Amino acid sequence: MDSTRVTEHPTSFDRPSTGADPTDPRGALLPAPVPPRASGSALPAQGRTGETPPTAGEDSPGVFEHSQPGAEQAAEPDTHRPRPGAEGVPVQPDGGQPDGGQPGGVPAGAASRVAPSDGSALDGVPGGGQAAEVRPGSEVPAGATDRRDAPAEPDRRTGQPTAPGQPTPMRRDGDRLRFVGAATRRIARGMDLDEIVMGLCRATVPTFADAILVYLREPLPVGDERPTGPLVLRLRRTDRIPAERDTEGGFAPAAQPEPSELETVGAELCEVRPGSALAEVLRGVRPVFTDTPAARAALPELLGEERDFALPDGRRAILAPLRGRRRVIGAALFLRGPERIPFEADDLLVAAQLATHSALGIDKAVLYGREAYIADELQRTMLPENLPRCTGVRLASRYLPAAETARVGGDWYDAIPLPGSRVALVVGDVMGHSMTSAAIMGQLRTTAQTLAGLDLPPQEVLHHLDEQAQRLGTDRMATCLYAVYDPVSHRITVANAGHPPPVLLHLGGEAEVLRVPAGAPIGVGGVDFEAVELDAPAGATLLLYTDGLVESRLRDVWTGIEQLRERLAATAQLTGPDHPPPLEALCDEVLDMLGPGDRDDDIALLAARFDGIAPSDVSYWFLDPEDAAPGKARRLARRALARWGMEDLTDAVELLVSEVVTNAVRYASKPVTLRLLRTDVLRCEVGDDVPQLPRLRQARATDEGGRGLYLVNRLARRWGATRLSTGKVVWFELNRG
Repeated sequence: MDSTRVTEHPTSFDRPSTGADPTDPRGALLPAPVPPRASGSALPAQGRTGETPPTAGEDSPGVFEHSQPGAEQAAEPDTHRPRPGAEGVPVQPDGGQPDGGQPGGVPAGAASRVAPSDGSALDGVPGGGQAAEVRPGSEVPAGATDRRDAPAEPDRRTGQPTAPGQPTPMRRDGDRLRFVGAATRRIARGMDLDEIVMGLCRATVPTFADAILVYLREPLPVGDERPTGPLVLRLRRTDRIPAERDTEGGFAPAAQPEPSELETVGAELCEVRPGSALAEVLRGVRPVFTDTPAARAALPELLGEERDFALPDGRRAILAPLRGRRRVIGAALFLRGPERIPFEADDLLVAAQLATHSALGIDKAVLYGREAYIADELQRTMLPENLPRCTGVRLASRYLPAAETARVGGDWYDAIPLPGSRVALVVGDVMGHSMTSAAIMGQLRTTAQTLAGLDLPPQEVLHHLDEQAQRLGTDRMATCLYAVYDPVSHRITVANAGHPPPVLLHLGGEAEVLRVPAGAPIGVGGVDFEAVELDAPAGATLLLYTDGLVESRLRDVWTGIEQLRERLAATAQLTGPDHPPPLEALCDEVLDMLGPGDRDDDIALLAARFDGIAPSDVSYWFLDPEDAAPGKARRLARRALARWGMEDLTDAVELLVSEVVTNAVRYASKPVTLRLLRTDVLRCEVGDDVPQLPRLRQARATDEGGRGLYLVNRLARRWGATRLSTGKVVWFELNRG
């Protein structure tokens, strides 16, 4: 189109532009009638200097066609005031109607409007508006005729008769530009791969084509990756105009029509052989008509040899390669049925624009999907996959990212089993919501697990975490709360580093905010941390959380903590004073307190229900490091099992206790501890002051010793050894009979 003749056109297609010809490519499509000029009062033609007004029936250059099957619409003439006739349009001999017009002022096919197949209209695309349907028995507006009864009008371009209700092509280059703009906006709205491909299909059918087939590379390369193996295209999505429906009742006919040739086109998978016709077409990048020799030879490879016969003849199909930033990633096939006029040369430009925008969008969507996958996997692997099953305590947890599109953050929680049936409860928050924050969180969590394995006091753990954060960088700040629960003594030791205080929900329904020293955040450096020891009664629930649960733009942190305390107390009242609420339901109730504007930060939540171990289920002794210690240990274990009614385990327990105590007294210089715990399993713990851990090895036939741990490994349910600050503990568990 000549750039010197570009003029502005109104976006409305319902009213004519004064002085514009319906067939002039510079004018607007005029569905409204042009009233005949009265004799003696005809306005002179106001044409441009040097231009000859086009005559009726003359084809416009750059005609663009969009056929849209749809509902029928009748237009009423504007009776408020007379409008001047279109410039350069002579009076028609058939009652003053322009070419192709009908009585009542409705041009042929101008009343046909159909929205895209998903029911939504394209932005700014002619034919995307609402359609007025004339049903049988309904009153036809004055000045309009029932299109179903109108005689067939011939199409000016093809000379073929147009069936009543069949869409008429749009004939302006402006229509093409508006369609491309609306289609690219719709494609650009997609965030992931499926949304972009669906946007291409919905924007194309039925406005530009009757059917579309989208093939994408399998697998899609990501970024600068060099794909390996052959080029394989998989049919990702197809879309076509649905079958005709009953316009009166709105239901599909009981007998479905035979599938058209457009519904039988397309194979699921095809491999592009190097040097083949399809490979050459894809390498050329430009869209081509399928009636060209190269495309005609490439179609059987794309669609399958047995489906080539179903392709429409003539210029009714366009094959457009989809090229991303670096390589071809697929192909799109646009099809038109035999009842529609073929594609024109300018339609190749439209197909090229659609293919380019779609390919670039797919490229970016694949990159975005890979980054989101990496971030999600990083965050998921940094958090515990499953909480451990610890003696005397039940655990539940929740993690909510700040947004689904940004799932990475610095919040974490953890539960670490410790020697003596204790458990360490940890919750922390690294400042920021980035991949760097998630990476720092992972390093701090690993450090906390290592320090917990050394059985250090909570304040010492926070001190070493502070040193680790300073080694990671000067601006690496985090808050953390570290607590150790002992189910035997029913006590909990808590140390805090700038984190919100935990909330303890008692069995009677009272919720209490624990008074723990606030401390400075991790990473400040040069700050001492303080630990406090508190009661942890059986049946109570300790709730550890990050500040995203209680702080937002709508409320400060202390207001949120008070709301959390009230919510816990109200939830406990529902189950009564003697029955604590279930942990999972309690976590869900806590998260329900968040309003629509309260999700400004990630949320990590860890709930611990303290069941404890009753004193009657614990037996504890001190043994002097002497030769008689193993025999004494066997007698004490036998008496405890008899008291608990577990005589069937006597033989196994005596044998294993004797072996473990013998190894302990051989090197110990202080009294050895022996403890038996009766829970869902029988647990035996032997502690000494020697830090070296025992090592399982295969004894030779000539060795006099070295078989003690071998027997423990064969007879016990599980066993282990943990180093303490004062020595070590060797433990084993046996299933109760």
